[in-house]
Amino acid sequence: MAPELSIVIPVFGCARQLNELYERLLAAIRPLTDDFELVLVDDASPDSAWPRLVALAESDPRVRVFGLSRNFGQDAAITAGLAKARGRWVIVMDCDLQEPPEAVPELYARAQEGFEVVRTERAARGHSRLRRLASSIYRRLLLEETAHPEYSNMSLLSRRAVDAFNRMQDRDREYHLMLDWLGFDSAVVPIAFVPRADESSYTVRKLIRVALDGMFFRTTVLLRVVVFVGFVVAVVGAGLAIFNIFYYFIAGQPTGYTSLIVLLVLFSGLIIVSVGVVGLYVGRIFEQVKSRPLFVIARQIDRAEGSAAEEPGVPSGSAELPGWPTRE
Repeated sequence: MAPELSIVIPVFGCARQLNELYERLLAAIRPLTDDFELVLVDDASPDSAWPRLVALAESDPRVRVFGLSRNFGQDAAITAGLAKARGRWVIVMDCDLQEPPEAVPELYARAQEGFEVVRTERAARGHSRLRRLASSIYRRLLLEETAHPEYSNMSLLSRRAVDAFNRMQDRDREYHLMLDWLGFDSAVVPIAFVPRADESSYTVRKLIRVALDGMFFRTTVLLRVVVFVGFVVAVVGAGLAIFNIFYYFIAGQPTGYTSLIVLLVLFSGLIIVSVGVVGLYVGRIFEQVKSRPLFVIARQIDRAEGSAAEEPGVPSGSAELPGWPTRE
């Protein structure tokens, strides 16, 4: 029988917080229901996360842990957790305790009001001003009417929303953009955001990669930008041509080749950028049509009754390797 509540947590670089996370989650969930499960997905964390996850799973049968064969990224780890979660309601949250587990009851209460998706927004500014500005610009580029740069990953989804999420096969995915696309009735709950005790695992390079994945998932905005820039350059070129015609009849043929060289470099750069953007989209299409798994589960400790991998709604873009250590 499906539990009332599932908690899905991608694990990467937070081995030291796992025991505290477990204890605080138990304290927050017990007043709501005794019928719950914790689904923790180790995204090939470089620290000692897996042994600690094993210890938790062996001490509590409600803890189900899954280890990916390599680092597939946070969104793939979330997808793996949602594919394994069996609950009527599923909460997704990070493992670093920046999102307080004590907010779980409030999300659950809002869901009982009829919302199928309950998201959280940081009540206080959790990131630097530069990162918030970049996030706001990014979401505006995605043509969102209302930008929420301080959305947190902590969110609650109904069973119907989880099943719809699991049916999406996009390789380029960003969790919140996928929730936006699904379009279920949603509510937003402000939460207190706790600064990280250590350095975030999201480097500038990873943030840029996440932003590109989100753009390719949501929109062809980069192609539209190229078309717009090309239109502006064409208008400027037409204006310069008209100016040169008038200048020829008024003052004679203009001398010098500097402007010609500058325009040649400008047009060459525009062409290279345009071809590059088109190439990025073609490359993403190439990756999509290869139909490789979104993630590979290499090891697991799952004492839950039945196999979540055989339940309906699990995306075909996943795989499990036979012969790896598995405990039922």
